[in-house]
Amino acid sequence: MLLILDTNLSPRSSLALVYISLLCDASSIKFSLYQTIFFLNLLKMSKTIGNGASKHYATLTRRAPTPGKATILATGKAFPSQLVPQECLVEGYMRDTKCDDASIKEKLERLCKTTTVKTRYTVMSKEILEKYPELATEGSPTIKQRLEIANPAVVEMALKASIACINEWGGSVKDITHVVYVSSSEIRLPGGDLYLASQLGLRNDVGRVMLYFLGCYGGVTGLRVAKDIAENNPGSRILLTTSETTILGFRPPNKARPYDLVGAALFGDGAAAVIIGADPVIGKESPFMELSYAVQQFLPGTQNVIDGRLSEEGINFKLGRDLPQKIEDNIEEFCRKLMSKAGLTEFNDLFWAVHPGGPAILNRLESNLKLNTEKLECSRRALINYGNVSSNTIVYVLEYMKEELKREGGEEWGLALAFGPGITFEGILLRSL
Repeated sequence: MLLILDTNLSPRSSLALVYISLLCDASSIKFSLYQTIFFLNLLKMSKTIGNGASKHYATLTRRAPTPGKATILATGKAFPSQLVPQECLVEGYMRDTKCDDASIKEKLERLCKTTTVKTRYTVMSKEILEKYPELATEGSPTIKQRLEIANPAVVEMALKASIACINEWGGSVKDITHVVYVSSSEIRLPGGDLYLASQLGLRNDVGRVMLYFLGCYGGVTGLRVAKDIAENNPGSRILLTTSETTILGFRPPNKARPYDLVGAALFGDGAAAVIIGADPVIGKESPFMELSYAVQQFLPGTQNVIDGRLSEEGINFKLGRDLPQKIEDNIEEFCRKLMSKAGLTEFNDLFWAVHPGGPAILNRLESNLKLNTEKLECSRRALINYGNVSSNTIVYVLEYMKEELKREGGEEWGLALAFGPGITFEGILLRSL
């Protein structure tokens, strides 16, 4: 009998490769009695060595990935340098836009409290306004100036998030076979996907997909597209990057545009990145979430509820007051469509990664589905700490969820949900590993 145990693993690791073979000398036939790969979790620990590189170990896990199914292998995020506490936003916004209307200030103060946001990051700065004072002037044709700021800023944030994600993953940029790039904040040809690939040093034959102007559901769409690529291209490793800035929509307040104040109180800037692949390499990659099944659908006749139009002044957004109600009226059927693929029926048996478009949407969803209050905690935490960062925010929620699901007894199945222009519903049935 021959026993081989992998001795290169940390003593704390539960990953053991055990091969037991029975050698029959008389017939010179090797008969394998038992071969097992046994692991309960592939959560990654890293130990810094020498030059700062990371040596990765697998630790206890609960569940093995399903062969051929796409998994999330790593995540990363990045933000611009300017952090804005919500209590400072009103004074700063009124000052920067040279607005002295007391009624507008009062309304913005009320909105800032309603959003529950505490801190946000923003590309906009004092230096930018000094260089481009026309951005704070009503009616100024400033789309050219806005894109001069937004295009490089979006790629810079995407680059930082991607580097953080790749470092967590532990693989080489040369092993990335595809890029899915999501943004509603830049306009140019070629797109940011090419600039990102070049600056990261990816192979020049990397497959690139650019998803423009999807809005808040773009992050979940990106996960769905990356899932399809991973499951149809064996051995592929996909870098999904989302990056957003509010520069295109920044403008002085105007009573004829009440939606601008909602944007000022709610939205933030940042980037996120995810490495996705099927059949993770044991001992080298650490999947924490499986993308089991994905659905997108739109609600007929609701295309004007969320409206965004480009103009010479930037992008003008309109959010219909009936958006939360439209979502509430249709969310249960949509969720059950996803849950049915795993035979799930109870909403509180799941974990929930919901894009926090705003507190009203989260409250309606929680009430309609009768969710326990802790079910949307990760979504609420992301909203509090970052605001609504459009397509990025679902990744911030998933990062918080990763920590939550480490606890003993964490749920196996969950849903990732986002809503945006269309009205479009995007959802993925998730499995925690």
